[in-house]
Amino acid sequence: MNIPNSITSLRILLAPIFVWLLFASSQVSSWERWVALVLFVLAISTDGVDGLVARRTGKVTNLGKILDPIADKVLIGSSLLTLSILGEIQWWITILILVREIGITVYRLLVVNTEVIAAVGGGKLKTILQGIAIGFVLAPFEVWFSAWTIIEQVLLLLALASTLISGFQFLLTARKSKSNK
Repeated sequence: MNIPNSITSLRILLAPIFVWLLFASSQVSSWERWVALVLFVLAISTDGVDGLVARRTGKVTNLGKILDPIADKVLIGSSLLTLSILGEIQWWITILILVREIGITVYRLLVVNTEVIAAVGGGKLKTILQGIAIGFVLAPFEVWFSAWTIIEQVLLLLALASTLISGFQFLLTARKSKSNK
């Protein structure tokens, strides 16, 4: 376990605390909600930090390549599920995103003994857009700015589109990789 992998593990450990804070918040603008937002932003920002540290220190590992997307799925997935349970994100969006995320993760785990597939540009953009969309949903600004929910919906749809597109790109890349062997 090196520093980049420890940072990735922190993202996984922050997810249950974040979920607890969301369920504990009595109102959309409660202090628990604000703390949950800050915790989510901190956790999702570690996604870029762990990779940067790994590359700069030469500590890129196969464990990190596997752990990083799993940490993303834990944080993003738990966020989507919790916000859907709370009625803030439509279930069909959560289901489509989670089906893609779980499917790709299962595929990666099935082929881990023969190849480790690192995240590529489309997947990274997808994670960034998912993080931004969830952050906007978490931010209780609709209390003061009624059009905020429209912005949230547009961002969620952009995140969904990038999720599905990057999933297709991943499958095409994996298929080409298999045919080249």
